[in-house]
Amino acid sequence: MCGRFVGFRKLEELKQYFPIDAATCDTAENYNVAPSQQVLAIVRLDGRNVLGPYYWGLVPFWAKDTAMGARLINARVETVAEKPSFREAFKRRRCLVLADGFYEWQGQQGKKQPLFITLPDKAPFAFAGLWDAWRDRERPEEPYHSCTIITREAVGVMKEIHHRMPVILSPAAYAHWLDPGNRDAKALTGLLEENARFDLVYCPVSRQVNSARQNQPTNIACLPGSIGGEAVTGSE
Repeated sequence: MCGRFVGFRKLEELKQYFPIDAATCDTAENYNVAPSQQVLAIVRLDGRNVLGPYYWGLVPFWAKDTAMGARLINARVETVAEKPSFREAFKRRRCLVLADGFYEWQGQQGKKQPLFITLPDKAPFAFAGLWDAWRDRERPEEPYHSCTIITREAVGVMKEIHHRMPVILSPAAYAHWLDPGNRDAKALTGLLEENARFDLVYCPVSRQVNSARQNQPTNIACLPGSIGGEAVTGSE
């Protein structure tokens, strides 16, 4: 499961980490990205890697309306190649969803503690994602661009927190993942398995992140008493 995440980098900084040839939007800090909001994603268009805004929650091109996106914020790697909602996008419309970290909750219902999870060096990273363009019949010239984040069974440190985790791709896989010419479902699934990153760290943060309306840098500040903000590390 991946239901909230964080992204706060400026475009020039993102270009240092990701293969961005062009951008169609400005970047904006968001310390509490929630489903249905716009996120930054890189897609391959006309031979270029283009950074643009995509609504989080995939709306397939054949959907009746955009309401379907609320149910499709995540796609399970185990079934993404077969599910009607995802299989075409998996073959032809893959993307990198950019982030600086994500949240997960641990504990009993009503007393769950939010955790901020990121890479040990605090560098930005990319979730493996899918995108699509839906068009309203009355306004076909204004496509609704949306995306979903692929998840997998949790490994390493994430097993202590939740049974699922987002697929974080290593930079070596970016070009292959974005290439729309790669349409072999088995090879693509293998790419996700062989090029995922699991070297994550986490720390407890304020319960203010429970509300998606709370969007400020203090969301990711480790609570006093956490060990250097990096409680544990793990890898598969």
